Amino acid sequence: MDSILLEIMNYIAIVTINRKEALNAFNYETLASLHKVVEDIRVNPDIRAVIFTGAGEKAFSVGADLKERRTLSDEQVKRNLNKINDVFNAIDQLPQPTIAAMNGFAFGGGMELALACDFRIAAKGTKMGLTETSLAIIPGAGGTQRLPRLIGQAKALELILTARRLTSEEALGYGLVTRVTDNVEVLADSQAFAETILQNGPIALQQAKFSVKNGMNTDLQTGLQIERKAYEITIPTEDRIEALQAFAEKRKPQFKGR
Repeated sequence: MDSILLEIMNYIAIVTINRKEALNAFNYETLASLHKVVEDIRVNPDIRAVIFTGAGEKAFSVGADLKERRTLSDEQVKRNLNKINDVFNAIDQLPQPTIAAMNGFAFGGGMELALACDFRIAAKGTKMGLTETSLAIIPGAGGTQRLPRLIGQAKALELILTARRLTSEEALGYGLVTRVTDNVEVLADSQAFAETILQNGPIALQQAKFSVKNGMNTDLQTGLQIERKAYEITIPTEDRIEALQAFAEKRKPQFKGR
């Protein structure tokens, strides 16, 4: 059984961590498979948005596979750490908008996968958190960096140092998740959200994401230059001309990503 499943429909890729019996924990094989899938998605012109989710109804992902971890040498633990960082960085840097459809437990590396996505939609009652300090380690797949950038330093430190487990409703209050939905509808709602995004120009979506994410890591004036360059990429596109023509003809534009 493949540990990572990929389904593509209507320009949306659904990536499923397929280890339901292990609560979708990440062993090395799963990380390697996920990395390959993500790199394939990056260059696929038929994919304009990506949803990450977990198999079953209990877990999005509980993070590292602790059963595997107990058998690993220190060197192998470092190998896994390097791989999970590479994978989540690749997800963070995907040009397409990304959504974590959090259908159950999201702890440790599972929470860090969600943080690497642009949006997080969580089922009601879902428990989540960066719980690594309770295991005498720290978040090592971007958690200590992405969480404070998302919700602020003090709140991030509170959650990391206490290893607190939040409900999805509490996480919404922290600004950790984008929205909360019924458990049975979390994937459908994520698809509907992706479809709303995809009504807009594909090249514009990628350039807007590039501008926001790269501009956030620099000063305002450099960020404005990044925005200007990203805008200029959209000027010669067929989609921009189509949008103007559709406006004049009072119809919905038909974007082609060109």
